[in-house]
Amino acid sequence: MITAIAIDDEPLALKLITQHCEKIEFLNLKKVFTNPDEALTYLKENKIDLIFLDIQMPDINGLQLYKKLSSPAPQVIFTTAYKDFAVEGFNVDAIDYLLKPFDFDRFNKAINKAKEYIEFLSIQEVSHNALFVKVNYEMLKINLKDIEFIEALDDYIKIHIKPIPILTLMTLKNVLEKLPSQEFIRIHRSYIVPISKIKKFSKNKVIIGGKELPVGSSYGDIYELLMSRNNIL
Repeated sequence: MITAIAIDDEPLALKLITQHCEKIEFLNLKKVFTNPDEALTYLKENKIDLIFLDIQMPDINGLQLYKKLSSPAPQVIFTTAYKDFAVEGFNVDAIDYLLKPFDFDRFNKAINKAKEYIEFLSIQEVSHNALFVKVNYEMLKINLKDIEFIEALDDYIKIHIKPIPILTLMTLKNVLEKLPSQEFIRIHRSYIVPISKIKKFSKNKVIIGGKELPVGSSYGDIYELLMSRNNIL
């Protein structure tokens, strides 16, 4: 069960969110708030998984409010009538951004993205040597030592293991947050690699299991990192 609250200065917007939430069995909307200060007080005293948060409010911007939350903060789905805020919303790692007025199908899509990520976070908390990913509506355990590399494919990632790669709905950014930083590095906007599997490397490529992967231009410090990890002067 996902627990949630909604914060919006418009009662009609809160009514719509409440109606949509009532149609989703695994979603429990605990409270709604028109006053952001009351919501902040509630969040200090109660653990919540998800916040539906309006961006444009009279006293405080929703983005500013979210940045006030102590870590680890709940996941957030921003709701607003102004599409210009979309980029800012994703810059604070929002699950999704709903442009008002949104229908139930669009709302439901956002909720399922939230459910997937919250389940992922929950499972990852209890495992240090494995990665759990959702495949065909089941959670599949992948041992970290078996990962050759991880590749981004639009909204999916492909985890290259033998004999068959695994495809799952997730972003490279999300999976990187759950991998041990001393063992895995991002070398390109499309690739994460385990350091132990790198057989050869240069400033613009790494070789893993006979596969040549590019090093992105914005990841120039990777070469120096690999040099220091391998005690090369």
